[in-house]
Amino acid sequence: MTIFSIFRLSSIILFLFILFSVAPVFSQEQDGLKGWEADSEYNNFYNAKELDRIKGVITKFVEVTPLPGMAKGTALYLDEGGGEKILVHICPSAYAEPDKTGLRKGVETKIRGSWAYIDEQDVFLASKIKQGEHFEFKVRLTSDGTPFWTMSPEQLAKELASTD
Repeated sequence: MTIFSIFRLSSIILFLFILFSVAPVFSQEQDGLKGWEADSEYNNFYNAKELDRIKGVITKFVEVTPLPGMAKGTALYLDEGGGEKILVHICPSAYAEPDKTGLRKGVETKIRGSWAYIDEQDVFLASKIKQGEHFEFKVRLTSDGTPFWTMSPEQLAKELASTD
């Protein structure tokens, strides 16, 4: 074997190693967003032309599967004070688990989003969740409902840096 052959063989082995070690990570990330894509059936439930605001106290966080076959999502229950709790869908769990949102239970919370009827239940699809005067967790553009988890890293950084 010549030095060129050894170099070529080692390059091929290195390429295959990188390919097979990165592919599962990419696949897991894609699986974590299954059904949450911008053009998905689920995303079409969000109506940016009919936004609403609700406020109350977060009583608990839950994991949801909005539609069969979808990846798990992060959601919460909001008590507006009348005893009935509202299920609020936030985002795919792959985008943010409850402990990564910065949201806290038992705190007065304002949520902007859109109502939807999914799986024979009224749910609220959040676009922005605000606690106190200085903290908010944004997951969609309020203008058109574009989910933050579908944005490029540059676009996402720009949106997270802006305030409206």
